[in-house]
Amino acid sequence: MNIDLSRRGFLKLAGAGVAATSLGAMGFGGAEAAELAHVRAFKLTQTTETRNTCPYCSVACGVIIYGRADEAGKRRVVHIEGDADHPVNRGTLCPKGSALKDFVNAETRLTEPMIRRAGSDRFEPISWDEALDKIARALKDDRDANLLAANEAGVPVNRWSTAGFLAASATTNETAWLTYKVVRSMGIVGFDNQARV
Repeated sequence: MNIDLSRRGFLKLAGAGVAATSLGAMGFGGAEAAELAHVRAFKLTQTTETRNTCPYCSVACGVIIYGRADEAGKRRVVHIEGDADHPVNRGTLCPKGSALKDFVNAETRLTEPMIRRAGSDRFEPISWDEALDKIARALKDDRDANLLAANEAGVPVNRWSTAGFLAASATTNETAWLTYKVVRSMGIVGFDNQARV
């Protein structure tokens, strides 16, 4: 058998052969095409969707948190994305907001109040009721001992300078206003916001 092939024809045939074997090597053969045609399940179909506010800065971006139970039955966050319906960020997130999944799933994240009792070298968990009672008692005792109700001229000042308050930034304007009013009505002078710090 004699094949009459010109130099140009040989190059065309060689190029077509290389293209065909490259496509096969990249997974575009017959069997691979049938597998690619199979539709896999969307990864978030078995998750619970929760809308929340990013806890980092004072921008208060909206986030959508997708969670599901792991093998041990513990709820885990599997995906976080910006909320496209939120008027502040419209679906975008900064690098800190995008990394919220690691923050929420961290093994070192506190999920209950802890206390280090006098003379102890470690923290131990306590109930929320006990923690709030201890905080309220400490605030009441300090305010009773250190509130300056009037200055030297007898003018009422209602000034409590031995306690401070740090407000959260991931809050609404209404909550921030209410927090400000409560803190100032108690007489606390040292008041700041986490977003500014």
